[in-house]
Amino acid sequence: MLGGSLSLAWGACDDPPSRAVNWAACDKQGAQLGQAELRDAVLTRSNLSGADLRAANLSGSDLGMARLVGADLRQSILINARFTGADLTRADLAAALMSGARLDRARLVGATLRDANLEQARLYDARLEKADLSGAILKKAHLEQARLGGADLSGSDLTGAVLNRAVLEGAVLQGATLEKARLENALLAGADLRAADLRGANLAGADLTNAQLAGARLGNAIWIDRRRCRPDSIGKCD
Repeated sequence: MLGGSLSLAWGACDDPPSRAVNWAACDKQGAQLGQAELRDAVLTRSNLSGADLRAANLSGSDLGMARLVGADLRQSILINARFTGADLTRADLAAALMSGARLDRARLVGATLRDANLEQARLYDARLEKADLSGAILKKAHLEQARLGGADLSGSDLTGAVLNRAVLEGAVLQGATLEKARLENALLAGADLRAADLRGANLAGADLTNAQLAGARLGNAIWIDRRRCRPDSIGKCD
């Protein structure tokens, strides 16, 4: 019986890429899966480090606790995919479609998410230190307690995003759109917010020590001391 179970497990790992394939806990390190059809696949705890997944379709797939260190996911389709607790350190997700993806507690340290679409994605307590999120779409994304120290979010769209208690120390948010974003008790010490759009944002209790705010639009924002900025406030809360 034990031998039969092992045989079935190995057989699953050897299955070709297909929709809903079950590669749970399989070793696919360095696999060549560019443009593969992997919608609704089960890839929990699998090892895809260094894998080529460029333009692959992984929508609806479960990659919880998977290892994707240095994986190439450029222009991949990851709509509603689940990466809870996954390790995507230094992975390249440039221009990936990730709307609705779940990346709670995922590790994305040094990852590239330039121009990726993460609208309404969930990144609670995710590790994004020094990640490149320039030009990314993060509308209504949930980034509570996410760690974004030193990350590049220049030109990103964070309209309506939730960043309560997020760590953005030294992050670059120059020209970013943060209209109506929630940044209560966020750490923004030393952050670059020059020319950022913070109209209607909630910054109550946030730490803006040494933050750069030249040209930032602060109209109707809730300031760190909970007073509302004037509609024409630019660079400082009047």
